[in-house]
Amino acid sequence: MTTFTIQDMSRRSGLSEPTLRYYEDVGLVGPIDRDEHSGHRRYGPRDLDVIEALACLRAVGVGIEDMRTYLANRARGRAAAAEQRDLLLRHAERVEEEIAAQRARLGYLREKAALWDARERGDAAAEAGAMERLAGAIGRLGVLR
Repeated sequence: MTTFTIQDMSRRSGLSEPTLRYYEDVGLVGPIDRDEHSGHRRYGPRDLDVIEALACLRAVGVGIEDMRTYLANRARGRAAAAEQRDLLLRHAERVEEEIAAQRARLGYLREKAALWDARERGDAAAEAGAMERLAGAIGRLGVLR
């Protein structure tokens, strides 16, 4: 059977070695087999499959408890499909909210730059327009309420 060291697993998954150890400590993976001579971790193909799934979940901001739920649902298969879908859609909504917040920040920065561009050119009409748009951008940021 093919086995992987913690370094191999880190390279394959993109997760750091401390993260891999932590995931084992909190019970997300493992227990991981150990080399009988050195005591070093030896990950198997099944471990790789789980860790790759966890790496993807981590990359999209899923927390430990939802990772735990995801893995439990994954083991249950079709019987947990609706719960699995709902968990993933809940995180998709969170990502959409984060994207909207980032777009608001981007809009503010662009309008602020346009204001300074108009000031540099001495264009009072463009400056007034930028100030008006900037007020809207500030409102979308959700600050100063």
